[in-house]
Amino acid sequence: MQPQHVKLYLSLWHLAFLFVIPGVKPDLSSDRASLLALRTAVGGRTAELWNASDESPCSWTGVECDGNRVTVLRLPGVSLSGEIPTGIFGNLNNLHTISLRFNALTGQLPSDLAACTSLRNLYLQGNGFSGHIPEFIFQFHNLVRLNLASNNFSGVLAPGFDRLQRLKTLFLENNRFIGSMPAFKLPVLKQFNVSNNFLNGSVPRRFQSFPSTALLGNQLCGRPLETCSGNIVVPLTVDIGINENRRTKKLSGAVMGGIVIGSVLSFVMFCMIFMLSCRSKSGQIETTLDMTTLDNIRREKVTYENPQSIAATTAMVQNKKEETNENIDVVKKLVFFDNTARVFDLEDLLRASAEVLGKGTFGTAYKAVLEIGHVVAVKRLMDVTISEREFKEKIEAVGAMDHKNLVPLKAYYFSVDEKLLVFDYMAMGSLSALLHGNKRCGRTPLNWEMRRGIASGVARGIKYLHSQGPNVSHGNIKSSNILLADPYDARVSDFGLAQLVGPASSPNRVAGYRAPDVIDTRKVSQKADVYSFGVLLLELLTGKAPSHGVLNEEGVDLPRWVQSVVQEEWKLEVFDVELLRYEGIEEEMVQMLELALDCATQHPDRRPSMFEVSSRIEEILCPYNPIQ
Repeated sequence: MQPQHVKLYLSLWHLAFLFVIPGVKPDLSSDRASLLALRTAVGGRTAELWNASDESPCSWTGVECDGNRVTVLRLPGVSLSGEIPTGIFGNLNNLHTISLRFNALTGQLPSDLAACTSLRNLYLQGNGFSGHIPEFIFQFHNLVRLNLASNNFSGVLAPGFDRLQRLKTLFLENNRFIGSMPAFKLPVLKQFNVSNNFLNGSVPRRFQSFPSTALLGNQLCGRPLETCSGNIVVPLTVDIGINENRRTKKLSGAVMGGIVIGSVLSFVMFCMIFMLSCRSKSGQIETTLDMTTLDNIRREKVTYENPQSIAATTAMVQNKKEETNENIDVVKKLVFFDNTARVFDLEDLLRASAEVLGKGTFGTAYKAVLEIGHVVAVKRLMDVTISEREFKEKIEAVGAMDHKNLVPLKAYYFSVDEKLLVFDYMAMGSLSALLHGNKRCGRTPLNWEMRRGIASGVARGIKYLHSQGPNVSHGNIKSSNILLADPYDARVSDFGLAQLVGPASSPNRVAGYRAPDVIDTRKVSQKADVYSFGVLLLELLTGKAPSHGVLNEEGVDLPRWVQSVVQEEWKLEVFDVELLRYEGIEEEMVQMLELALDCATQHPDRRPSMFEVSSRIEEILCPYNPIQ
């Protein structure tokens, strides 16, 4: 017996020993033993990621605990290989999330996986699992997301899926399923894909609202595919019992003949499509993402309980690696910057749950929650008018920017049709939302200490940008581009993007921040940035949005209105009423108001530089801190 088999035998024997002794209940130590048995059985990089000397597995990569039990196991793409033996998952019965995607696991699903009755998320795509979908899968009544795509599963699509009444995601594409599509009654199903199998017959009405890409690669007909002809192949009908005993119903000789002929024709057609697909791919190594349905994302908040997969509703990675040519990477990848840890890839990003944060000047922003738990912000650029070479040169310069008051660019993706930028996610949202959002009773207002801290941080961030060269500017300073990691930590976002897009991407609603000397929005000077910052300061002081204000509110021309009030010696009248409750801040606010008006003067030459602006703010806020 080989040493690794001995280790596995001992580990499984230890697990069995726990269950045969009366009164012994599974706990964290037995969960740890199960995980070590998994490592022994299928190996991969778990030997590097898990320290076997740790008493608790809760600190191991991909393992999460709740109390004294393991509840999450995420090991995507860590080179696991071989069959998972029975006797491992039987003890991990508190798991609610299992992700073993993109490994090289084979064989049938272990039967003791049935013990994980609390399972909500099961991600097994991109392996070599085979056999029928086991009956115990249909006992997971809490299951919300099931992804078995790109494996070797076979058999019919059993009606047992109807028991999964909470199922919202069902991905079964790129397998070997046969027969017809049952009219599953899954009331909350939002994401569905059975493409590239051996299914035949008409598409049930339940699935006719899904895109055609979810059904292609079969011998199916009817909406959203081609209309069915009179000669529909009769599918093989089977009964499936609780014990998975399968028997064919009695069929007439004519029907059986039709089934055989139809099956042969289906197989021949599938082979022809596969050969043509391989031939077309062999002459083209570079591919792009098909993300043409991205704009169909609903503009509603998606909670963790109801995530919206970017892959299913916005993009599906096309032209994956051919099995016979695994060394050729046909999918363009995310390009990370040197200061960014590569803890996820493009596939992770496209399969993340997505929430629309808003549509801005340069495109639509999303909050993406990855399976590994990371949260990032993704911006999909619109109307990029420059070449790929120029884009990469400019975006590399943006990625090189490093300052604590800037939102760092982590990675980007470029193709002919799509340009994606990945940033850190700022949990508190934008300054615009905090200032002009919910003003109902119970809202916590931004006090003066927070506002002056935001002004100081933004000034430092813009000053850093301007220090990179005389031609470096932000180009789109406004309150919705000021993001907050916490109430005292302001970060400037969207810097450097104005040079990437055409002028049509700058709508009139940002005109309230735009300096009168700006003609081409792609060529904004540093003095024009100063003007925009002055308007932002006035917004912080007055609580009013500039002209064409956000959130469907009619704004005011802030510089002109403030000037008119100040000329009438009503300076205190301009300040936000929420600030007037605080004592001893009038002098600071008046000094900040004067600085804002200096920045927002009509004549560029009369505006101070951002170096002067930042220094004046520090003097206003720290008048008794002499420079040493």
